[in-house]
Amino acid sequence: MSAARLEHVNITVSDPKATAGWIERIFGWKVRWEGAGMETGYTVHIGEDDTYVALFTFPDTPEPKSTSYVTKGGLNHWAVVVDDLDAVEERVKAEGFTPKSHANYEPGRRFYFHDNDDIEIEVVQYN
Repeated sequence: MSAARLEHVNITVSDPKATAGWIERIFGWKVRWEGAGMETGYTVHIGEDDTYVALFTFPDTPEPKSTSYVTKGGLNHWAVVVDDLDAVEERVKAEGFTPKSHANYEPGRRFYFHDNDDIEIEVVQYN
């Protein structure tokens, strides 16, 4: 049996185009598709040829009621593997985000940051 692979994750954000913009500038991903989403929503797919993040919104998307770590079905964070952690950290800072929780661990290094929607992103570089 061959292993399964993750194709995409779908996240609700306040502004899919703005979120796709900083993802493109930080990680170098490209918009694969964008357009009308479920009911009256709007979606942007950003990523690479075989994986992507779907960014979705409704015109009146409500704020979350509590932190994701204590919400069943909550998205705690999503992670990206990079080749140059230090260069990506500089791009994260240039976008106005604050890197935190730096750690060296076997087999690599990582840090986290929160975006404008308070979604946590982990950035990892493996040795």
